[in-house]
Amino acid sequence: MLRFLGWLFGFGVFCLLGLGAVAAIYLQQVSAGLPDYTVLKDYQPPVTTRVHAADGTLLAEYARERRLFQPIETIPPLVINAFISAEDKDFYSHGGIALDGVIRALRDNIMAKIEGNGGIQGGGSTITQQVAKNFLLTSEQTWDRKIQEAILALRIESTFSKDKILELYLNEIFLGLNSYGISAAALNYFDKALYELTLSEAAYLAGLPKGPNNYHPFKHPQAAIERRNYVLDRMAENGYITVAERDAAKAESLDVKPRTSGSQLYSAEYFTEEVRRQLGKLYGEAELYGGGLSVRTTLDPKLQDFARKALMDGLISYDHNYGFRGPVATVDVSTDWGVAVNAIKPLSDVPEWTLAVILEMGANEARIGLRPDTDVEGKVVKERVTGTLSGADTKWVSKKLGGLLKVGDVVYVSGVKDKDGTYMLQQVPELEGALVAMDPRTGRVQAMVGGFSYAESEFNRATQALRQPGSSFKPIVYSAALDNGYTPASVVLDAPIEIVNADGSVWRPENYAQSFYGPQTLRVGIEKSRNVMTVRLAQDLGMPLISDYAKMFGIYDSLSPVLAMALGAGETTDMRMTSAYATIANGGRKIVPTLIDRVQDRYGKTIYRHDERLCDGCVADSWQHQAEPLIIDNREQVLDPMTAYQITSMMEGVVQRGTGTGAKVLNRPVAGKTGTSNDYKDAWFIGFTPELAVGIYVGFDTPRSMGKQATGGEMAVPIFTEFMADALKGKPPTPFNMPAGMTQVWIDPASGVKANAGDTAIYEAFKPGTGPNLVTSVIGVDSNAFQNIESGQNPSDDVTLGRGGLF
Repeated sequence: MLRFLGWLFGFGVFCLLGLGAVAAIYLQQVSAGLPDYTVLKDYQPPVTTRVHAADGTLLAEYARERRLFQPIETIPPLVINAFISAEDKDFYSHGGIALDGVIRALRDNIMAKIEGNGGIQGGGSTITQQVAKNFLLTSEQTWDRKIQEAILALRIESTFSKDKILELYLNEIFLGLNSYGISAAALNYFDKALYELTLSEAAYLAGLPKGPNNYHPFKHPQAAIERRNYVLDRMAENGYITVAERDAAKAESLDVKPRTSGSQLYSAEYFTEEVRRQLGKLYGEAELYGGGLSVRTTLDPKLQDFARKALMDGLISYDHNYGFRGPVATVDVSTDWGVAVNAIKPLSDVPEWTLAVILEMGANEARIGLRPDTDVEGKVVKERVTGTLSGADTKWVSKKLGGLLKVGDVVYVSGVKDKDGTYMLQQVPELEGALVAMDPRTGRVQAMVGGFSYAESEFNRATQALRQPGSSFKPIVYSAALDNGYTPASVVLDAPIEIVNADGSVWRPENYAQSFYGPQTLRVGIEKSRNVMTVRLAQDLGMPLISDYAKMFGIYDSLSPVLAMALGAGETTDMRMTSAYATIANGGRKIVPTLIDRVQDRYGKTIYRHDERLCDGCVADSWQHQAEPLIIDNREQVLDPMTAYQITSMMEGVVQRGTGTGAKVLNRPVAGKTGTSNDYKDAWFIGFTPELAVGIYVGFDTPRSMGKQATGGEMAVPIFTEFMADALKGKPPTPFNMPAGMTQVWIDPASGVKANAGDTAIYEAFKPGTGPNLVTSVIGVDSNAFQNIESGQNPSDDVTLGRGGLF
């Protein structure tokens, strides 16, 4: 018997050793090729890039996985306790694997086998195991993967602190609504920072890792509340909260408020999209959508609102002159009209308007139903709001409403001031335009509008639309002249001229009124926008020089050196034109426009800064009575400061006496130039004060005539004036400073000779060694000048090209 027992013991030992050997071999095989868990030390998850305005206002967020990394030190204990209670109550005491969890998981799997359910049943994983799975393994449900998860969990526990493991977990876990990490979830579910979460909200979020879609607040609201309550019960059991606190939190409703993505400021969508494009070019798509960049832009939200309103008002004003074009759509109102109207998507960035359907139509008045909203679940709200569409208040239509609309028509309407429930008809204008406003001293773009509505058209007419600037290019030609021996009092002949092209054809440029005015000073030439004078001036200077100046100012990369280009026949953008004028406004320093002030990486290190000026003495440990730091402006000087002042003074004359007199109402020093391309296809006004440079462009996307008299002075100047009146309200007028060394002399604007001060005399600025002519000296009197100069009025000769067109 003893011998048998000995044999049995030996056999048992042999079996145990054999099983141990098999287990060792199995573990060796399972462990082979396990990922390197030490990479978690350098964990860099994809993090949301956030874009802010200059005042800190959030403009937009960009991410494929919406995540905001939150260091464990900044995560409130309430949130930590909720997740520990929901996921791993013994997290701080186990070594990576919880024995009770393993036993529970084995039990569940055995029962599943007995009941005939295939596959490995989940559950039993500690937070550390979930970190191993989420970061280093796949999600497949196999015994091998579960063993690997356990091995990695033990290794992770031996290497990292509990706080580090929890930090990894809370920043990586998926919580639904495209939220990765607890910080993003707090924002996306409740539009709150972590420290603002209530007990009820923290408990709900802590219950989501088990299956976010199973506890979706709108698809499965009851299951969501039950899951939250389960977590609250566990928190009370674990001593993190009292029973009273638990019961109070259970009594609260689940008030989820999903946060919108993309642009957060509806008036700035063109701006934020341009920023997004630039960031993509600078850092690539991967860094843009996952690098956690913090971007501080140049946008001033108040100026942006003013810019949007001014451009919209100008486009709508033009559109109203051409009548009503028809409804947005027509729907059946015999059933629930609210559902039918809700299906039509309105312009999200024109909140002043709403869609409405005609329910009853009278002669000049209609009962309308306003488009109902959609709740957070995506369902149409039950409330139906009606109102009155008033023909008497829709003054821009020439016919009565009954002759334009019928029951079922869907139109845009806006409320009538001081008349609740009364609305006037609106329509989206066909005409488009752009407005750019920048600080002329730095090139910081403080406002940019690329069209009437980004929701209607994402094409940015400020940066993407290539259009002929027309006469607004002339200041570049005149600047070149002033830099090369001319003065504002120099006289150029305004008389017929013939230009023979390379192909033998003849171009005869004309003024807007098809009249010629004889000898004129440069000042009068730019104030009245004389085309023929400009061509003669460009011919004298040589077009290669004009092309060089256009490139220096950043208007064109390569301007064809033909004389028609001196009249703005080449295509460029509103942004480039505004930048060129800003260069003049700041005294000739090259302006490189920017929408971005600085970019910081996820760690707060500045990786881009627009301002590249040098600061001598800015970095100092302490103040030791040293002098103030010296800021060195190292930007390229592309224009003589004296020339810049002269051309600025001449463009002040455009506002005071020339083609831009509409801007006189601002009652402050303003310089600028109008522009209108051939056949009235494009209208411009680029103007500036010492504080702000603003460029306005107006035209159709598919170029066509806007109609006679649709000049820069008529179309663009009113937009400029409305914007500047709002932007500079309350600010004292600032004069343009004349550089030291210049002298001022009264001259006769008709002849350019010295005159006595008087109503018609101009106080002109001259560079050292220059001054007015003693007698009139006319540039351009040669064999090309015809005699018998026509006389007549001096209208605003703003159109760049004569009837001969482009050659």
